[in-house]
Amino acid sequence: MTDLRADKRPLPSRIRLMVSDVDGTLVNRAKEVTPATVEAVRRLRAAGVAFAAVSARPPRGMRLLNEALGLDIFGGFNGGTILRGDYSLVEETLIDPVAVRQGLDMMVPRGASVWVFADNEWYLTDPDNPYVAGETRTVAFPPTLVSDFGDHVTRAGKIVFSSTDFDMLAASEPELQARVGAGATARRSQAKYLDLTPPGTDKGYAVRAFARHYGVAVEEVAVIGDMANDLPMFGTAGLAIAMGNGAPEVKAKADLVTVTNEEDGVAHAIEHFVLPRAPG
Repeated sequence: MTDLRADKRPLPSRIRLMVSDVDGTLVNRAKEVTPATVEAVRRLRAAGVAFAAVSARPPRGMRLLNEALGLDIFGGFNGGTILRGDYSLVEETLIDPVAVRQGLDMMVPRGASVWVFADNEWYLTDPDNPYVAGETRTVAFPPTLVSDFGDHVTRAGKIVFSSTDFDMLAASEPELQARVGAGATARRSQAKYLDLTPPGTDKGYAVRAFARHYGVAVEEVAVIGDMANDLPMFGTAGLAIAMGNGAPEVKAKADLVTVTNEEDGVAHAIEHFVLPRAPG
């Protein structure tokens, strides 16, 4: 529990909305929302602070999370899709098909496996990818095996390039973003995943959408996350909290750092950082 930001910006005195990342943050390594987290979110709401979540996951993959926390609004595909808790659509943006093709042309020769999330399904051509079983547990629905992606790429909400070569994915991230330009956003959601998500939308965009939904100024929003794709939230909200298990570059941009997701880091952050700033 430390303050690592070099610029030491003033911290807000009041928080009316908290927005959380999911994997590596809101859930533990078993992909569970723990009872301590459920109780902390309940206390947060009782104190007058709304709670929302945004993830690189497809919206369908957030069902168990929504059931545990009863979300009023949430975002999938890093903010490319915003839904209400009853799964009715608020807004949706898709990736430019030209950007999808540019991404495939760049990443497939580098050995990355490709997953296409489109039409509320998860499509893949390589069922032996070592991460398929774990991702199936995470999103709680199985992939659909296809011989090729066909026109699914024209309706994609997310493309995942996965690889065991983490250094390759890290080095490819800025190059991929330069390649696709304004057609998509390229960010690593985990060391093993480099995602293409819709253009003009990221987790900072989701924070602004949630703040509008609740009628809250972004200066009164606290955000919490662990990976590089959470940094747009940090640059948008009034209070940025990094997980103890977060990447070094994320901790460096945070106002405060909580404990790890195996130690109920979100519950700890709510108790020590957010509830003291609740509107009362």
